[in-house]
Amino acid sequence: MVEGDNKSANMLAQETAQLEEQLQAWGEVILAGDRVLRWEKPWFPGVLVAATTALFLLIYYLDPSVLTGVSSGVMLLCLADYLVPTLAPRVFGSNKWTTEQQQRFHEICGNMVKMQRRLLGWWRRLCTLKEEKPKMYFTSVISSLLALAWIGQQVHNLLLTYLIVSLLLLLPGLNQHSVFSKYTAMAKREINKLIKNKEKKNE
Repeated sequence: MVEGDNKSANMLAQETAQLEEQLQAWGEVILAGDRVLRWEKPWFPGVLVAATTALFLLIYYLDPSVLTGVSSGVMLLCLADYLVPTLAPRVFGSNKWTTEQQQRFHEICGNMVKMQRRLLGWWRRLCTLKEEKPKMYFTSVISSLLALAWIGQQVHNLLLTYLIVSLLLLLPGLNQHSVFSKYTAMAKREINKLIKNKEKKNE
């Protein structure tokens, strides 16, 4: 068991080191994005929502076709991939890279590798469910897809995408500031109160 844990930890460290090497040119940009996503300043959530809203309003106004939207998105990614490694050191200053920043960059890469592993784990569990319990797999997948199809039919595509993107961008900050845990604790307290009141009435 200990050997397996050590092997897993070594593989995690190796994958993290490889990812760090691949993303080194994007280091300053990733750290800047991380500060915004974790809401280091109180006005960062407003900036995130405003930027997302402006982008989706632009898409709504231009109303591009699917092919135009995809090609434009890929073109922007290619431009960023070419320009960011060249411009980032000039904008942020490569001589300002500190031990603390390197540590945070290492943590971000480690979290990205762990997320990738989680997604692969979920996929493997789904494949295992398909092999071991095909009826349950079929029922759960079909019902989930039907629910998603119904939601997609009720809500406009662009609005739904905007809500999903906004939530994903705000999620790290919400976790960092314990917003979810705070409201979950409040909900648990209210549920416990309701249960106690029902028990008293039954007595």
